[in-house]
Amino acid sequence: MTKSALIVGSSGIAGNNLATELLRQGWTVYGLARGAKDDGSGIIAVAADLRDPASLSGALADIAPTNVFITAWLRQATEQENIRVNAGMVKNVLDVLSPKKSVRHVSLVTGLKHYLGPFDAYASSGTLPQTPLREDQPRLDLDNFYYAQEDEVFAAAARDGFAWNVHRPHTLIGKAVGNAMNMGTTLAVYASICKQTGAVFQFPGSQAQWQGLSDVTDARQLAKQLLWAADTEAAHNTAFNIANGDIFRWQWLWGRIADWFGVEARGFDGAIHPLEPELAQYQELWKRMAEQHGLVESDLNRLASAWHTDLDLSRPVEVMTDMTRSRKLGFTGYQPTEDSFTELFAQLRADRLIP
Repeated sequence: MTKSALIVGSSGIAGNNLATELLRQGWTVYGLARGAKDDGSGIIAVAADLRDPASLSGALADIAPTNVFITAWLRQATEQENIRVNAGMVKNVLDVLSPKKSVRHVSLVTGLKHYLGPFDAYASSGTLPQTPLREDQPRLDLDNFYYAQEDEVFAAAARDGFAWNVHRPHTLIGKAVGNAMNMGTTLAVYASICKQTGAVFQFPGSQAQWQGLSDVTDARQLAKQLLWAADTEAAHNTAFNIANGDIFRWQWLWGRIADWFGVEARGFDGAIHPLEPELAQYQELWKRMAEQHGLVESDLNRLASAWHTDLDLSRPVEVMTDMTRSRKLGFTGYQPTEDSFTELFAQLRADRLIP
């Protein structure tokens, strides 16, 4: 049977890289996003508002995918609103597709907030789990929109009989514009501003992050695990952590990022230096840099998500993920983390997103 994928959130880091992998493997790929447009990539654009069942019903009227990959979320002011909106979007998509009886597998992408807690209680002293993080660790006794999204998938699977997987990446590294969580591009923008102004490339985070072990997830690595799990029956109906497969310390990586951009690095100096207020003062400078260097995006906020980078780099605990569950079932993907960053930086430069 021909495999067809509906990627919910196809314009984001996870969705866009997944689409590239699925197209390479010969799948028919529908990309669902609010502003989806055909771009010649091979993705069939599906424009709809995930919050509006009527909008989804019209957009999906003639589409009956075998696989659904849910990679989208919308940031809200409170966790209760995150639950209402983001669980609602998952429910809306699966309810609209239910009468078609075409869906055989659903993949949901969440993340390490499953273990660390929601944004408004993130990595607080009362909720710090043991690391490395393992998939069998219980849910925290906190409201968390990831749990609500999972529960919508579980309920629809029980109703419609499809298999499912949940994938929990660490910080995603990959190209996207307008993405709400984008550390790689945020650091590229920060380093580019340091280069332009002669400022020092100051590590913005905590001592625990500077000195502790960490890992990240290349979006291409996530895409490979998503496809592997969907195609591997023994892997169905469970959750998987996904990271690059190596570990590092920021005190090693920070200087190497600085060297790539030709700026002076400064490590943890006893204080946290949040990037959000730091980058906020450079909005007009970035517009001038875009004009000077012929960049295609002059809105710094469309590239950088400093609030999320601050959240990750200020954590009071080292964070890394265990991948034993997928390794035992045969997933062997591996990606060197330094390459994840430098290949992204090169792509951003080639695409004229940074100077």
